[in-house]
Amino acid sequence: MKFYKLDSAEAVARLVNELGFLPFFANEITGFSVEEHCPSELWFSDVLDGPWEWKGPVIRSGCLYGKFFRNKAGYVSQEWFADFANYRRDGYDFDSRMDEGIAPKKDCDVYTAVVKQGKLLSKKLKEVCNYRKGGNVGFETVLTRLQMQTYIDTSDFVYMTDKTGKAYGWGVAEYSTPEYRFGYDAVTAAYKRDPQESFERIVRHLQNVFPDASESSIRKIIAF
Repeated sequence: MKFYKLDSAEAVARLVNELGFLPFFANEITGFSVEEHCPSELWFSDVLDGPWEWKGPVIRSGCLYGKFFRNKAGYVSQEWFADFANYRRDGYDFDSRMDEGIAPKKDCDVYTAVVKQGKLLSKKLKEVCNYRKGGNVGFETVLTRLQMQTYIDTSDFVYMTDKTGKAYGWGVAEYSTPEYRFGYDAVTAAYKRDPQESFERIVRHLQNVFPDASESSIRKIIAF
């Protein structure tokens, strides 16, 4: 695996589109993460933007971002997302999961709230679904499960601004559905394939990208 110097949002987006998949943090496959290719001085710089600040611009460039890899964050390109969603959804649109009663109620409530609004900041989503003191619990668990199943992704990171308009603090995650951003037909383009076929296509692709990685490591990272 060659080294890619990730020193801008544009560089991250290029690598996502080149590899198809890119976890945020290091994992069993050497070189398969933003973390390993980004200079350490950019991670928490007071003067330069780094991988945390680049997430919004990378998403807005057309990449998908969410907790997609073993409950941890990462990017997927549009080119590969249809097969990824086909496998992770196992042949079900979320409406089908609700109709068949196999989606937990909390998942239904969060998903329905996001679909109704199109996109929602995490703090607003918590409010709408009553994840406040004395209310529901397990918000992050629900969100992670919905992202792992590819029904919801992070559509942007929004920064608060002071009275002069200057952004400050950490970006607040905004959630949406891939269908809202890219259209139903694009997201479900691989539904004609069996979900396991989509999984095998992804595994073969990553074996070509990372010939030194074990097949078991690739399967572990992509599997749900």
